Amino acid sequence: MNRMNRMNQLWLLVCAHFHEIVREPGVLFWGIIFPILMALGLGLAFTKKGDVLRKIAVVNTSGSARNDSSALQVFLNDKCIKNTNNKDGDYKWKFELKDQKLGNSVFLFYELDWDKAMVLLKRGTVNLILTSEKGLTEYHFDPMNSDAELSYLKISSILGSGIIYPASGSDEIKPLTITGTRYIDFLVPGLITMGVMMSTMWGISYGIIEKRSKKLLRRFVATPMKKSHFLIALISVRVIMNFIEALVLLIFAVIAFKMTIQGSIIALILLFLAGNIAFAGIAILSSSHTSNTEVGNGIVNFVVMPMMVLSGIFFSYHNFPDWSIPVIRKLPLTMLTDGMRSIFNEGAGLTEVSLPIVILTVTGIILFSAGLKIFKWH
Repeated sequence: MNRMNRMNQLWLLVCAHFHEIVREPGVLFWGIIFPILMALGLGLAFTKKGDVLRKIAVVNTSGSARNDSSALQVFLNDKCIKNTNNKDGDYKWKFELKDQKLGNSVFLFYELDWDKAMVLLKRGTVNLILTSEKGLTEYHFDPMNSDAELSYLKISSILGSGIIYPASGSDEIKPLTITGTRYIDFLVPGLITMGVMMSTMWGISYGIIEKRSKKLLRRFVATPMKKSHFLIALISVRVIMNFIEALVLLIFAVIAFKMTIQGSIIALILLFLAGNIAFAGIAILSSSHTSNTEVGNGIVNFVVMPMMVLSGIFFSYHNFPDWSIPVIRKLPLTMLTDGMRSIFNEGAGLTEVSLPIVILTVTGIILFSAGLKIFKWH
């Protein structure tokens, strides 16, 4: 009977918190409408000015690169600086295009096979793939990606304008219309994961701090309610709301942009839940003590702002310096976003994302336990 009372208490807490959130009109806008507006605006009109650093994949289709006498291969061997410390995953050639009016552009060329080049294209690491077929240079890129188009224009001007080689007029452009190569395919998984982080941190962490500052949590001390039940109820409601918000955004993307999920749906759900658990643990720990809303605002921003900028939500984090990439990959939002994109665009299954699922889940449980232990009602 005592167990039944506890379960009933937990259920009533979940219902109470759910009604409290739904009654707020801001939840509808910031949780559902705002992500859709971001997806629509950035998906249709996203433009980015030319980057100083541009990464391009080179796929050798003629067998041996040494015997390849195409304009592309001659350009790479004769006009580019070869990377003598070429490690696995590092660029092989480097070329700097100097322009006093428009600024210098540095091109890094990676020698890859086709499958690896396509994976990096979907991840946003490269935006242009070059191949050489029967002496002709072929350009493979998403025609809707303005940055890829700018990379093509710069490279084609070098190879075909007479600056280095006379224009042959026979090079080919092969637009990529493969699912997962568009910017919107890159953007939507990032918006979903960012929504999980923002909703969890502000909904749970700041919500607890605000209740504590208004002396609302102090009243719960006199009740037989357990801290764990109160916090689990908050997390449960937030996970349900995150699921609804993500589902609405996904349905919109499928209808408006014909997006597809190429990987495992089960893996996607498990990864989504793992991300919620991880950020719920962070939220509980960060809100376990303070009752000052100004301090709480600073704590939440301290957690979400660096990850929102660094974790590659709107652009690839490979644009940051190479020394920072290993650190960025270990951030919870980066692990969640990379896993989501691999399922959406690369056809990843449970095996490929099992490690981030385990790491995010364990991280969330450990941080939740630590936050529960030091949690203060007032």
